[in-house]
Amino acid sequence: MTTDRVGAVDPAEPVMPGGECEREPDPSDSLRTFGAVVQALREHAGLSRAQFGEMVCFSKHTVESVELGRRMPDVSFVERAEEALGNTGALRHSARFLTRGEAGLAAWFRRWAKLERVAVSLCTYECRLVPGLLQSEGYMRALCENDIPPMADEDLEATVQARLERQRLLKERPNTAFDFIVEESVFMRRLGVTEVTRELIDYVLDAVAPRNITLQVMPADSEHHACMAGPIQLLETPDGSWRGYAEGQENGRLIADPKQVSRLHMRYARLRSQALTPKDSRGLLERMRGAL
Repeated sequence: MTTDRVGAVDPAEPVMPGGECEREPDPSDSLRTFGAVVQALREHAGLSRAQFGEMVCFSKHTVESVELGRRMPDVSFVERAEEALGNTGALRHSARFLTRGEAGLAAWFRRWAKLERVAVSLCTYECRLVPGLLQSEGYMRALCENDIPPMADEDLEATVQARLERQRLLKERPNTAFDFIVEESVFMRRLGVTEVTRELIDYVLDAVAPRNITLQVMPADSEHHACMAGPIQLLETPDGSWRGYAEGQENGRLIADPKQVSRLHMRYARLRSQALTPKDSRGLLERMRGAL
């Protein structure tokens, strides 16, 4: 399964003996510590996760994810938890020192994910699966459930949460231009039950509705195709420079060489002219949705 799961480039990521990248990073120490404090206070109050979840208006699963350091708690969680657990001030004060972990993001994808957060333009072509930024939760889970070797339940949940967190880019960066080209065959592959595909198409149509987001579908019967070499990702940084990203099984690489990035640009530009227009792409997806 692909890792599309979700300032300046950081230093090189950790490398394990033999040159292999670490597959999955751990949650940050601050998240683990905060979670342990929440769990200790909850247990001291004699509350189960389900009971505590009802008090703070979050699901039992969310409480578990916070306690295990897999999820960054939002302000409402901190405030409600503080009130429910005695107003000691411990949670409010410790929450100020939280830093996001990157559970669920493969090590080789982390540098690209950090560049995405500041990019002024993002271009993505996919021929294998729906890009992570456009995946519905049900589709994410279907991808994880098909991963080989099978993922542990906690790894699956961490991956889903990381992808959902990454998707906040689409709403938090309205001035960033997001451009997607996706093969028609990706939507034809009904991963999971039929309902998963219905929800996926509905989710995609809703996600690409804002005017800064464009989706083009590459028709399956096209006689011409500029990107037969595989998926392409490109982004423009605030200083006007461009980067590319290429990914295969168990690896990925950031591309900074101007000549290589230029070749990717040429292929992507030609593919845009070969794909359906955004309007026709929406019509195709709506027809596919209606046929399910």
